[in-house]
Amino acid sequence: MRQIQKDVILLLDIKKKIAYLKKKYCTSNPFELADALGILVIKEDLGNIEGYYNKQFRQKQIHINCNLSEKDMLFTCAHELGHALLHPDSNTKFLRNNTLLSVDKLEREANYFAIELLVPDETVKEYKNYTIEQLSRLLGYSEQLLLLKLENRQKY
Repeated sequence: MRQIQKDVILLLDIKKKIAYLKKKYCTSNPFELADALGILVIKEDLGNIEGYYNKQFRQKQIHINCNLSEKDMLFTCAHELGHALLHPDSNTKFLRNNTLLSVDKLEREANYFAIELLVPDETVKEYKNYTIEQLSRLLGYSEQLLLLKLENRQKY
C-alpha cells in the first residue's frame, strides 16, 4: 500500500512539474523547453540508438538520433527531458526500442513524463470513446505509452 501511495505522489509531482513548465514557458514542445532550461540538445547519428541524456561539467545534454522521424525525435526529446528534470544526476543508459516495455523505474518515469507532456488530458477526454488502438493511430504514439498514461490517470 505504501508503494502505491508513493507512486501516486510521484505521478502527481510529474503532472505538476509539467503544468508549471507549460505555464511558465508557454509551450509543451520539449525542444523549446530544453532550450529555455539551458539544456543542450544535440542531434547526431547514433546508429540504432534513439537518444540519451547525460551531464558533463554541470551541463545537461540530450543526444537525439538525427535519423529519427520528427515524431520520434519529439518523443525522444520529451523522454530525455524527463530524465534531465526527474533524474538530473543520473546519466541514462541508451534509449532503445524495448524501453517502452522496461520495468526500470527511471525509464518508466521518463516515459510517463514524455507522454504527459505530449498528450494532454484534454486530448484524452476529447477522444474518450476511441479504443486504445484508434487513439494510438490518431496521435501517433504506441499503445503501450498511451496505456501508461491512461493507467496512471486512473490512480488519482
